Amino acid sequence: MKKHTYYQHSDVEVIQKETVYHGFLSIEKISLKHRLFNQTHYSPVLQRELIARKDAAGVLIYNHHQQQFALIEQFRVGAIFDDQTPWQLEIVAGIIDEGEDPQTCITRESIEEAGCHLFEIEHLFTFYPSAGACTERFFLYSAQAELPSDGNIYGLKTEGEDIKLHIFNYADLDSLLKHPQIRNAPVIMALQWLAQKIKN
Repeated sequence: MKKHTYYQHSDVEVIQKETVYHGFLSIEKISLKHRLFNQTHYSPVLQRELIARKDAAGVLIYNHHQQQFALIEQFRVGAIFDDQTPWQLEIVAGIIDEGEDPQTCITRESIEEAGCHLFEIEHLFTFYPSAGACTERFFLYSAQAELPSDGNIYGLKTEGEDIKLHIFNYADLDSLLKHPQIRNAPVIMALQWLAQKIKN
């Protein structure tokens, strides 16, 4: 394979950074310049708004013996103007608490959001869901659990959560990937991973 070189932190110069909003997430206004491809000089000074958000982790819960997997459904304000519905089908996921590692996060969230105790946990990918505007990294896992025969309602009332657990058969996978409520990257990536695992 041909060796490629990539720019690093040293190729960016942050001139000024200002927090313009701080709440559940923060918004920062940044002035910066960065090295240009095939050039010896840097870009002009650029102004960018950056959403500073904590890292998150999520897990696709499945059971290979039962030939089933679990997804959760909940209202999402980011999808409030979606042309179908603001209720989204997702994998179990949550913000990583201070001092917590991603695997501990998904273990906690799986109990809170789905009533499931995990085993055979496997890290799949780490990625930026929206690197053009947000600092959040997402740690994606798969794990097995003993799945209930039917879904139930979960979530922490103190956090305003109202979460419905859905149990799907492996046979549902292809049609589910076309479902209008499957519209976020982690669940699409996780289901595609499961489809590959089943084929292999």
